[in-house]
Amino acid sequence: MAVKSLRSWLEVLQQQNTLKVVNREVDHRFELSAVAKKADGFYALKFNHVRGFNIPVVTGIAHSRELIAWSLGVQEEQVAERFAWAQTHPLQCSLVASAQAPVKSVISQPNLDVIPIPVHHEKDGGAFITAGLVIAKDPTTGIANVSIHRLQVLSSRHLGILMLPRHLNQIYHKAESMQQPLDIAVAIGVDPILLLCSQAQVPLGYDEFTVASALYGTPLQLVKCETVDLEVPAQAEIVFEGHLLPEIREMEGPFGEFPKTYTPAYPKPVIELTAVSSRQSPIYHTIVPATYEHFRIGGIPREGGLLTLMQRTVSAVKSVNFSVGAMQRFHAIVSIDKKHDDEPRKAIQAALTGSQDIKHIVIVDKDIDIFNPEDVEWAIATRVQAAQDVIIIPDAPGNTLDPSARRGISDKMGIDATVPLGQTERFAKIQVPGQERIRLDDYLYGR
Repeated sequence: MAVKSLRSWLEVLQQQNTLKVVNREVDHRFELSAVAKKADGFYALKFNHVRGFNIPVVTGIAHSRELIAWSLGVQEEQVAERFAWAQTHPLQCSLVASAQAPVKSVISQPNLDVIPIPVHHEKDGGAFITAGLVIAKDPTTGIANVSIHRLQVLSSRHLGILMLPRHLNQIYHKAESMQQPLDIAVAIGVDPILLLCSQAQVPLGYDEFTVASALYGTPLQLVKCETVDLEVPAQAEIVFEGHLLPEIREMEGPFGEFPKTYTPAYPKPVIELTAVSSRQSPIYHTIVPATYEHFRIGGIPREGGLLTLMQRTVSAVKSVNFSVGAMQRFHAIVSIDKKHDDEPRKAIQAALTGSQDIKHIVIVDKDIDIFNPEDVEWAIATRVQAAQDVIIIPDAPGNTLDPSARRGISDKMGIDATVPLGQTERFAKIQVPGQERIRLDDYLYGR
């Protein structure tokens, strides 16, 4: 597909009858989030009238694997493979003049008070931006980094930011060690491909925007900021510019996170805004935390990253699925075309040591549908003996937002649910010849 903006994507969703418009007035505190939760997994929503604001809000725009596959132009089972390919085939972006960038239609002083930023959950510490691409450059290399972080509104010009121990955090501490503010831009209102690419599992020093270009099949158009030395997507709806301040900390949180639990408040770094640019009549996008949209956007790039990681160790690995029940972070189901009996164990070790997020992983044969939980559970029930097929790794680095982790330390488990080589007949599924060709309606209503 050639969808390269939020507006083009909303048109696609409307044509598919997946986008529903809410014309009733809603409150940005809780009500918007509550309505979105009711529609979660069924519809994207566009709220045209948020009480006290003149900007519409959209949410749920990438709530299913089917929608994301559509945006990437592939089948659902090919999503991880396509993303893995893009991460290894980056394509440089292009720079356009401000006159060619819709996001430069209006340039003004920053004022967060006029933006309908929701308060999502009962115990949240305030309003949070949840779908902003946070863009920065490494102060020593000049290479851009793109990621999504929750941003709490502290004042009309200040945001608190949670940075987990990943790339932006490393870049910030480089700047802070030099007593320098770090230039920051926050781009809000982009298409699903850009959202996905912000979560790409690539090393530090790898510009995530080049992954988006690869998926588009043409260079992503960027435009220079007004007050900071950064480039941002020209098709975005809203861009905030500012500085991540050194040595400044303010309380951020609590916040209802993706594990469906709250993270506590504690002092975090602060962004001071310097400018805002936008389209004419911009649209604000929020990702309601712990919804399918949140899981899909965070999980699918991790599938692509895990597929690449595991195939380096075991080439027989074919596909990966992060299950929705574990928020597409903590549980992975992996399909393998096994040639040696030790391959599942090697694949498990590669995954659990190479990914902080994964707590439990199941390896299955290619006859198991990794997107069908019933099929996966059947493989565990009929092909696993715990004493020989389960691997436990205690005290491993885990996700710091996992409420069961011990200050980021977690126990991990791998399950080899594959059939031992040479014993296929013993474990074969029962089959009825010709069943797949039967159309029940032909027998119930036909002749």
